Amino acid sequence: MPESDCLFCKIRDGLIPAKVVYQDEDCLAFEDINPQAPTHVLFIPRRHIPTVNDLTAEDREVVGSLYIGAAKLARERGFADTGYRVVMNTQRDAGQTVFHIHLHLLAGRPLHWPPG
Repeated sequence: MPESDCLFCKIRDGLIPAKVVYQDEDCLAFEDINPQAPTHVLFIPRRHIPTVNDLTAEDREVVGSLYIGAAKLARERGFADTGYRVVMNTQRDAGQTVFHIHLHLLAGRPLHWPPG
């Protein structure tokens, strides 16, 4: 999918509204429109990367910023001690529906294993 058709790129560019809750130079985070937990936030890199399979060694810092942002928001919202889940789905069979990598932060209820 070209970047011009990417839902998350359009959110990043302000073409589609979203409730942005965190941002830094490498990433943007916003509330999921179909939350699976009381807190369900998506962290995306500002640069379009379709799937985890497309990552290269040069993307280490960008991917790290997604996790650092998620941990910071979890602390701010009071979930660092009680627990939260971060997950990144890759390809359709794993549940990826938007092909721009994104890290899900889920918290605010007991999260059982295995999921679904």
